[in-house]
Amino acid sequence: MAYAETDPEAQARIGAVRQGLREVGWTEGHNLRMEIRWGTGDPDRARTSATELISLAPDVIVAHGTPALGALHRATRTIPVVFVSVIDPVGARSSQA
Repeated sequence: MAYAETDPEAQARIGAVRQGLREVGWTEGHNLRMEIRWGTGDPDRARTSATELISLAPDVIVAHGTPALGALHRATRTIPVVFVSVIDPVGARSSQA
């Protein structure tokens, strides 16, 4: 997440994601594990978080914000990355490849 953990908007977004996943049968602790990293838009923190998340070998990673997507794009080509709130992802990808 590009937000700080204490940001009310961030907590609302995470809550909405959890709710939506529950509605389609994905429940944390049962058939879903969520690992959240709070980046606050900091590229250094995004790189550290990308490395941590990749080391967990997840089935998929959801990236929020351009710094997170860039860090993940540089760090993995094998784990699928779904992204939100990224401005010009094609242009960002070509400048960060």
